[in-house]
Amino acid sequence: MAGIVAIWQRDVLKFFRDRARLVGSFAMPFMFLILFGSGMSGAMKAMMGGTGASGPLRDFDFVEFMFPGIVGMAVFTTSIFSALSVVQDKEFGYMREILVSPISRMSIAIGKVLGGSTVAVFQGLLMMIFVPFIGLEINLSIILRLIPVMFLVAFVISSIGLLIASTLKTSQAFQMVIQILIFPMLFLSGAFFPLSGMPAWMNVLVKINPLTYAVDMFKKIILQADQMTPALKEAMGLNLSVFNHTITFTEEVLFMVAAGLIFIILATVSFSRTEAT
Repeated sequence: MAGIVAIWQRDVLKFFRDRARLVGSFAMPFMFLILFGSGMSGAMKAMMGGTGASGPLRDFDFVEFMFPGIVGMAVFTTSIFSALSVVQDKEFGYMREILVSPISRMSIAIGKVLGGSTVAVFQGLLMMIFVPFIGLEINLSIILRLIPVMFLVAFVISSIGLLIASTLKTSQAFQMVIQILIFPMLFLSGAFFPLSGMPAWMNVLVKINPLTYAVDMFKKIILQADQMTPALKEAMGLNLSVFNHTITFTEEVLFMVAAGLIFIILATVSFSRTEAT
C-alpha cells in the first residue's frame, strides 16, 4: 500500500509542479467553447429544433449543452495522457529503478492509474472557472455529485491509457496512437453534438464507447436533467438507449464500474508481462 501511495503522490506532484502543462490544458477546452460553442450556437440550435417560438430549445444556449462535454474532454484527455509518464519512465530508466524495488508491478500499475485519475479530477474541476461566463448555475451539491463520477470516469480512461502504454516503447508512438484514438471517442460520445440521425454502424460505435456514458452522466448532473421537460431531454439527446431500453444514471455508473474493473485488470496484466520480458 505504501508503494501505491508513493507512486500516486509522485504523479500528482509532477502535475502541480509543471505549470506549462497546467496552463496549457485550458487551451483546447477554451478553443472548443469559442469555436463550437459560441461560433456554431445558432446553427446547432436550428439543427436541434429550437429556433421557433415554441421549440424545446428556444431558451437554451448551445454553449450550455456543450459544457458537460468540455468537462468530459478535460477529464478524458488528462487521464489518458497521464499514462505517457509510464513510457517516459521507460525511456529515461526511472522505471527500471522502480522495478528493482520490492514494490510489486501490480502496485505500480494501480498507483499510476490512481495518480492519473486524481490529476484528471482536478483538471475537470478547473473547468468550472468557465461557468460564470456561460450562464450556467452550478452549486456545491452539483460539484459534490460530479467529483466521484469524474474520478470513476478518469479511473477507466487511465486504465485504458496504461494498457496502451504498457505495449509501447517510445513516447512518440504513444502520442500517435492516442491522437488516433482520442478524437473518434470524443466526437462519438455526444460531447459536442447530439447523437441522433447517425448511420447504424456508427451508432454501434457510439454505444460501445465508454465516453458516451461518461458524457451522458456529466450532462445529467451539470444540466440537472431531472428538472427538464421530456421534450427538452429528447431534443438534447439525454434519453440514451440501448436495444430500446433507456439507460438510467445508475446503470451508467454500473457500466463504468464494470469497465473500470475490466481495464484495470487488463492493464495490470499487460504491464506486468511487458516489464517482465
